[in-house]
Amino acid sequence: MTVLSARALNRAALARQLLLDRSALTAPEAVRHLCGLQAQEPQEPFTGLWSRLRDFAPADLSGLLTGRQAVRVHLMRRTMHLVAADDALGWRARHDAMLRQRVLATYRRELDGVDLAELAAAGRAVMADGEPRTMGEVARAVVGRWPGAGPRPLGELLVAALLPTVQLPPRGLWRTTGGARYLLLASWLGREPDPPAPDGTDPVGEELVLRYLAAYGPAATADLRAWSGLAGLPGAVAALRPRLASFRDEAGRLLLDLPDAPRPDPDTPAPVRFLPAFDNAVLGYQDRSRIIDDEHRLLSVAGERVVLVDGRVAATWTAGEGTVTVSPLGRLARADRDAVESEGTALASFLSDGAGDRVRFAPSP
Repeated sequence: MTVLSARALNRAALARQLLLDRSALTAPEAVRHLCGLQAQEPQEPFTGLWSRLRDFAPADLSGLLTGRQAVRVHLMRRTMHLVAADDALGWRARHDAMLRQRVLATYRRELDGVDLAELAAAGRAVMADGEPRTMGEVARAVVGRWPGAGPRPLGELLVAALLPTVQLPPRGLWRTTGGARYLLLASWLGREPDPPAPDGTDPVGEELVLRYLAAYGPAATADLRAWSGLAGLPGAVAALRPRLASFRDEAGRLLLDLPDAPRPDPDTPAPVRFLPAFDNAVLGYQDRSRIIDDEHRLLSVAGERVVLVDGRVAATWTAGEGTVTVSPLGRLARADRDAVESEGTALASFLSDGAGDRVRFAPSP
């Protein structure tokens, strides 16, 4: 079985994530290909697509949200994701059990003894009028029946797990602030989410496996589980194995992939790229060593925005008042520093609509 080096896996990941070359895909095509964008920080998806697409304009993404072609929903790993509307409808039921388990694990003591079916029915009755509500408003409407649970656990269980909800614009629009208000997914998109398959098969799980490999492969089932939050989708993987290519990484892990998916030459040059906070190019794997050194792994869950140099995390960055500030994690060669400055200047211009285009380097450690 072919062994893929860490550098080969890095170049494959960059290619699938549209980070090796900026893509000609449109914003809706990219959102679908990437299986959505992690979006708990509402403005971060704009940088994510700017770094990946040739002709991206912020209005392209805002228009998807206002036009109901994309939605902000709790999905993979119980985190807020911006996904295509059809994917939200098709995938939501497959994530139900995981969403419930993760909220219950967080608030086990507070929610002990709460009848989930009764709570879901009460929450649905509150939201049935189609009026947008904050999580707090939903919780306060039902907390009288479960006063011991408290509003925060009840609200989070309802809007992030028990009820398929969407987080409404203007939250998530370009340079627009707004509190998190929720509506039932069916009310916003005009139809109920797809129900689970009734016959014991897992067509949605199989689709998730194929879509994940297209955007992240080659990958192990542990990577798939880390990305989705689901329990590895073993039945779906087993059903698809005859159609998939198999490899090993340098640690001996079994990796699966689509047979005809791009796996570039490991020596393919990788341009500097600026990634937003919580980008799935980093978070979408259990073994993140293909893109970030273990000593810096915690940056990926701390909300740090990172800079890729030669395909690997080499710096963090912040932005403000027309300036992008880059903090290298180690010494950068002159050519790499120049490339970071060039890409950072373009990013500063994008973020400020041309009102600023300055890059500042913090001292190297």
